[in-house]
Amino acid sequence: MADTSTPAGSSPTGGSGTGEPDWVAFQASPEFDRLRRAVRRFVFPTTVAFLAWYVLYVLLVAYARPFMNTQVFGNINIGLIFGLLQFVSTFAIAIVYARYADRKMDPLAAELRPEIEGSLR
Repeated sequence: MADTSTPAGSSPTGGSGTGEPDWVAFQASPEFDRLRRAVRRFVFPTTVAFLAWYVLYVLLVAYARPFMNTQVFGNINIGLIFGLLQFVSTFAIAIVYARYADRKMDPLAAELRPEIEGSLR
């Protein structure tokens, strides 16, 4: 396997003279690695938590019907509330992700952007 790291002080711009960036070198750079870790730090735990919440809802609907049919008030039961909370949790994740991206991922991407755009010229 070829070494894709770049020497200290060099940038991962295309060495072929075509003006095309060396994408493999960009992906191997420490800056890109920090960006990748920031994305994974949010995406993986959030995905696992949301899928666990969804599977819990499906299992409760399938196997805990008496519990899910418990009337809370009027014609509103626990199953309906849990179903609506699926939508609420989806929107909450989107809002939290946008804030996380603004705070953590966008600054890291902004560090990489000039170098990548500079190599495209």
